[in-house]
Amino acid sequence: MTRGDGQLDRRLLRREDETLAADVSLIASEFLAGFQAVQRIDRPAVSIFGSARVLAGTPTYESARATGQAFAKAGFAVVTGGGPGVMEAANRGCQEADGLSVGFNIELPLEQGVNPYCDIALTFHHFYARKVMFVKAAEGFVIFPGGFGTQDELWEALTLIQTGKIGTFPVVLYDTDYWEELLDWLREEMLDDGLISPDDVDLLYVTDDPEEVVELVVSRYDSRLKEGSA
Repeated sequence: MTRGDGQLDRRLLRREDETLAADVSLIASEFLAGFQAVQRIDRPAVSIFGSARVLAGTPTYESARATGQAFAKAGFAVVTGGGPGVMEAANRGCQEADGLSVGFNIELPLEQGVNPYCDIALTFHHFYARKVMFVKAAEGFVIFPGGFGTQDELWEALTLIQTGKIGTFPVVLYDTDYWEELLDWLREEMLDDGLISPDDVDLLYVTDDPEEVVELVVSRYDSRLKEGSA
């Protein structure tokens, strides 16, 4: 059995799994490797998410590339899922601006190789170990257009902030046109029904400007540093 075919996670999540000790040992080793990789990031970092299906040269790809460049120039490392599309674009832009580019990849049934623009790269077998590293490394999240995986990262970040499991950091949505209907739904359905509070909606920022993305994340980071030294 190859770990990349998804069988490992499917077996682990079966109630009758009989290999508990071995599975826990493997998961622990992934967390350790991930924490060690995060320790190698010697500067503040931002985690950038978006579709693996975005092609080079498209507006979304080039916007993610410009955002990676802008973060590198601001002294931030860029952390992505290490794959193609938006992830590649952000890592590429970061490297082009002499920044520190990090990719936390995942083994999938349809193999997703690490893109060639990562200075630090680590491939995980388990999504949950990998997802912890995105949060542990980051001073903010930037979410470009994407599918289920991108949405998963968005909602998990908001849930962790809302429930106080992590501190409040900026969650920036890139591409107003793409996210507009979702934001309307949040306000008109979830908020109006009392399922979330106005403060929850205010956790999200939306922009079409890479420089504004960087300003939102960097300014919040600078404010946190000042508060910590006060």
